[in-house]
Amino acid sequence: MHTLSTEHPDWFKLDLSAIVYPTLQRKDFSSVYRLSVVLKEPIDPVLLQKALDQTLTRFPTYKTTIRRGLFWRYLEPNHRPGPFVQPDIKNPCMPMPFKAGNRYLLRVYYHDCRIALEAHHSLGDGTGCMHVLQTLTAVYLTLKGHPITPSGFVLDINESPDPSEWEDAYMKYANAQVRPPRIGEKTYRVRGTKAPFYTFNIIDGILSVKEVMAAAAKYQATITEYLNAVLLYALLQKQLCEWHHRLRPVKIAMPVNLRRFFPSKTLRNFITMIYPGIDPRLGDYSFEEIIQHVHNYMRYSINEKFLRGDITTNASTQRNPFIRVVPLFIKDIVVRTFYTKIQDRNSSAGLTNMGALKVPDDMVPYIERFDIYMGQPFSNRTNCAIISFGDVLTINFASSIIETEVERLFFHKLVQDGIHVKIESNRDE
Repeated sequence: MHTLSTEHPDWFKLDLSAIVYPTLQRKDFSSVYRLSVVLKEPIDPVLLQKALDQTLTRFPTYKTTIRRGLFWRYLEPNHRPGPFVQPDIKNPCMPMPFKAGNRYLLRVYYHDCRIALEAHHSLGDGTGCMHVLQTLTAVYLTLKGHPITPSGFVLDINESPDPSEWEDAYMKYANAQVRPPRIGEKTYRVRGTKAPFYTFNIIDGILSVKEVMAAAAKYQATITEYLNAVLLYALLQKQLCEWHHRLRPVKIAMPVNLRRFFPSKTLRNFITMIYPGIDPRLGDYSFEEIIQHVHNYMRYSINEKFLRGDITTNASTQRNPFIRVVPLFIKDIVVRTFYTKIQDRNSSAGLTNMGALKVPDDMVPYIERFDIYMGQPFSNRTNCAIISFGDVLTINFASSIIETEVERLFFHKLVQDGIHVKIESNRDE
């Protein structure tokens, strides 16, 4: 073991994905997501603050603030006091103004037995942030008298950060000889009443992994394929029940963790999006047909060659010499317009699955479950995030609309397939 070094770059260039997120920042929207862990005993906030102070020194790209340059934004080490742990709030993932909270881009909350970490997507993706949350939890348990041996997501806070942890892995692997074109078409959007500002509607479903696996197996599908198909089925049913001038394709925006295909230790963003979908204009789809379609799409899309081509297309704009010298305010206008007019309309909902989470063996006895929330959607829609630990699988819906028809149809299908669902929510009704 070697002692923690304080030597790291004076600034960090935003990774390829992170460039987009600050551009979308509005008074009522930030690209913020949440990871949380539920322990088996109530949280001591004093010890949690001590654990946070010790943990963040191990993650230099998370102890930063965002700055504007003439051509690009960048992350700069933040030496201000904080961030400070605080009691949890009813409506999480609230907008994160860049100058608030001593300019930190993350927040830590506690409530009863829960530790929650919220991060701006400019810092990293769910995998990177899970390293921070699990390391924070391990340090906290160690301070409580339950020493945890670092492994997996839990990093040793006494070791120097590896420079590969802050690499822009996109640019490392964006080397396909072709840039596949993006074919986009306006998709079905859920109609609903926009929730009041600073309201975040959450519905959690708590299920058994074994029951979900058994239901998926009946359709010869994986858990991810099955749950994607259930969400597509719910969205399709919702569209068919509404008055519509014409039917539109139903698509889900699903992030893929590229670390599964390209070796990287990066704790920053390293994901790309795929879009499983159904086009009801081709005819009526049974659930079995939807799940078969999703299965085939996943097999075609989620492989090293297809994904390499996708990230090469993404990287082509940043490598363009002309674009590199365009002032930042012009880049912001172009990116924001593209995202609003094209990218955001390319999907009906979002779904992410972090899969089965592992923790060090000596940490297992203290943990009840994990949760993940994709954060406030950019436009009126619902986002769905899935994570499992042991036999507990949680499906967390986060929505900016008041109506809950999509969620109701989703969980109703699960119950139909023999899965027991426990529902929790932050809604009053």
